[in-house]
Amino acid sequence: MREITCQEVHEQRNKVRIIDVRTPEEFKGELGHIENAELVTLGPDLINFLNTLNRDESVVFVCRSGARSGQTTLLSEEMGFRQTSNMLGGMIQWNNLNLPVVKE
Repeated sequence: MREITCQEVHEQRNKVRIIDVRTPEEFKGELGHIENAELVTLGPDLINFLNTLNRDESVVFVCRSGARSGQTTLLSEEMGFRQTSNMLGGMIQWNNLNLPVVKE
């Protein structure tokens, strides 16, 4: 499984598709979310969504700590995706680094 640091995601945020797999409450909650991240909650909705994507697209998966997004990265690889990554440390680490967040 490929992993990417929060700083690398921040630097590449306009070149990759960022998929946040948390719940809507988490996405809008205290940790906020990365600007332009797409919320697709882990589960059947995510699998349906992945089936619509180009398998060669650069995608970074994000969650609270990196565990759920890690599962999603492995799933995407099993589905034939070639350029997916897990953001290490999730939104907890992103916030610890004081990177910009959107809070709704």
